[in-house]
Amino acid sequence: MKTSHRPFVMWPDKRLRTPAAPVAAITDDTRAIWDEMIAAMEAMPGVGLAAVQLGIMQALAVVDASDARGQTVRMANPEVLHASVQMREHDEASPNLPGVWATISRPRAVTVRYLNEQGEREDRDFVGLWATSVQHQIDHLRGAMYFDRLSKLKRDRLIAKARKLKR
Repeated sequence: MKTSHRPFVMWPDKRLRTPAAPVAAITDDTRAIWDEMIAAMEAMPGVGLAAVQLGIMQALAVVDASDARGQTVRMANPEVLHASVQMREHDEASPNLPGVWATISRPRAVTVRYLNEQGEREDRDFVGLWATSVQHQIDHLRGAMYFDRLSKLKRDRLIAKARKLKR
């Protein structure tokens, strides 16, 4: 059964700059939102999604950087507890600003604490593309975009290019 999803919120919608509200408890509604988010992530296709990208202002994220797919980690209130000093560069993009991407440097590995699908607190280590995606989603949940990590010049050029593509 294919779950449909609501449309992506398009930059510069102010919701993309608004921190998401913490999730108090994992409910059936929470699980339904995660299912919708996974459908949206698979449709992109992408390796992660934050609820705010669909205009759902809750601190929910999904990540699946597996080759085979179907290994999605569902997270509520994710926070980085520890980040490696070793950095990793990766090309990042967002369906909220289509047609553009930028090479972003982030810690290669992170330990993240979140509420899992059962509503239990879980600490998990993520490495490589998994770590990049989790950090990207946590940025979204804080009201930040990947291009905020660029210099002002590079960020302005990226946004100008996206606007030009939209015309």
